[in-house]
Amino acid sequence: MYVNLLLSTDGSDVARRGVEHGIALAKALKAKATVVTVTEPLPIDYGGGHDSGWIPSQDEIDGFDAACRERAGKVLDQARAMAERSGMSVELLHVPNSHPATAIVETAKSRGCDLIVMASHGRRGLRKLFLGSQTSEVLVNGSVPVLVVP
Repeated sequence: MYVNLLLSTDGSDVARRGVEHGIALAKALKAKATVVTVTEPLPIDYGGGHDSGWIPSQDEIDGFDAACRERAGKVLDQARAMAERSGMSVELLHVPNSHPATAIVETAKSRGCDLIVMASHGRRGLRKLFLGSQTSEVLVNGSVPVLVVP
């Protein structure tokens, strides 16, 4: 049924459960699996009114980007190790400077994925409203089925 799975992770314990589940599912289905991690851009505060804001220097931007690449590399190395332990080979992808939910949906579409597997922190009520939910955004904006792992 599913032949091309996209597994998303931010490296958290919750997200690792989603990757583990996705790897096991891909193995059982003999499907291709891609693990994606997304890093957001450096927030810039242009200020307004009496606030002067903050615009980073090029060195600060470069340092931020390098730290994001390093963090993404560690997250993807963990996913690779999980896949290898289960006898699977997965493709690894880092999408830098992007909103996570948007990048996940766009990656699934561009790579022809037929299932997105991701975990959810299970936030409810006001915590969900104020903290947002990448999983909820993917569910609303995606065009392929999404398997949510608690």
